[in-house]
Amino acid sequence: MNPMWRTFFLVAALYDLILGAAFFLLYGPLFEMLGIALPNNTSYIHLTAAFVFTQGVGYWFVAQDPVGNRSIAKIGVVYKFMFASLAFYYAAIGQLLHPAFLLFGVLDVLFLVGFVLFLRDVRPVTLAEPMSG
Repeated sequence: MNPMWRTFFLVAALYDLILGAAFFLLYGPLFEMLGIALPNNTSYIHLTAAFVFTQGVGYWFVAQDPVGNRSIAKIGVVYKFMFASLAFYYAAIGQLLHPAFLLFGVLDVLFLVGFVLFLRDVRPVTLAEPMSG
């Protein structure tokens, strides 16, 4: 296995851990900096930020044991595809909250491509059939 995959998933983990923590803990200043009005209920911000943070924890697991945690990358493919697709869709119809979320979508496409390449490159370990005796 190419050792770069550990580094790649460490970067992916840090990206989602930092992004999730920042939007969970600092959503007020971040929204103000982006010029986005704060909603009257912040639960959806916390729920989404917690989910992003959790994805980062998953990528941390992959960085620690890429072969053993390979399936987490499959979930990452779905997550990155969904976020990027929605970001592009809402940008296309002019309803994206802020262009920063389009940047996150573009970055997620790059991670998505990396996840797919990882899944093609790193195959799960298969156990040999037990010997009969």
